[in-house]
Amino acid sequence: MDGSLHERVASDLRRRISSGELPLGSAVPSESQLCEQWGASRGPIRQALATLRAEGLIGGGRGKPPVVRSRTMPQPFETFLSFSRWAAMTGRTPGQRTLEIARRPASPEACDALGLEEGEPVVQLLRLRLLDGVPAMVERTTFTWPVGRLLFDFDCDSGSVFAYLSERGVDLSTARHVIDAIVADETDAELLTVRAGAPLLRERRRTASADGEPVEYSDDRYRPDIVSFTIDNSQQAHPALLRSPAPSGLPAAPARPRAGTASHPRGATP
Repeated sequence: MDGSLHERVASDLRRRISSGELPLGSAVPSESQLCEQWGASRGPIRQALATLRAEGLIGGGRGKPPVVRSRTMPQPFETFLSFSRWAAMTGRTPGQRTLEIARRPASPEACDALGLEEGEPVVQLLRLRLLDGVPAMVERTTFTWPVGRLLFDFDCDSGSVFAYLSERGVDLSTARHVIDAIVADETDAELLTVRAGAPLLRERRRTASADGEPVEYSDDRYRPDIVSFTIDNSQQAHPALLRSPAPSGLPAAPARPRAGTASHPRGATP
């Protein structure tokens, strides 16, 4: 497994928590036990445990043994574009079921998001995303035609669409994410096995090349008992990103994703 020792320890503990090997309320192995298991000093072990505390997976303050508080699975911002990559990094098994891929005229919403003229062709992809076989997210993605047509030569059930497009030379340099709440429509309810009208978390994403050329627009809907989002900001982040009001729609321009980190999943499920 790649990564530093503390990252490997944290990833293993996440896997054990998400699988139920370490159930909610159970004690996490002690520092001494983890040191022995990993042949490590206390430094990396404490760093791994501190990471899981910050993610909300474990609790217990100074002098108290850590216990499992949540089965939520966080996602670093740099992997936010790829559900499959995030799942693999956290020891989960990603899955997908492609329900539809088709060339269509761009919808008004897609025209606004991608800067297209009404009626221009786009490629629309509808997929159900799974974590360890559990329905987690409905993905509705619209690609500009020059990019989307590449997917007709790709098995979208085989893995990450973004990884494939990157391999084909598509520039996916920048993205802007808008996160809000929405109620499940009939399609969402059927695919995610929830009732129609149930609350869902929605992430709308606009991805562009380094020079700002739009590539795709996505509307992804997550089960909130499986997924939550966490955004961490540093003092070095741009003030506008820290204090700007919640937008009413998708921002017009992409933002560089360096100001903070964002997390996906929290829960029993990206």
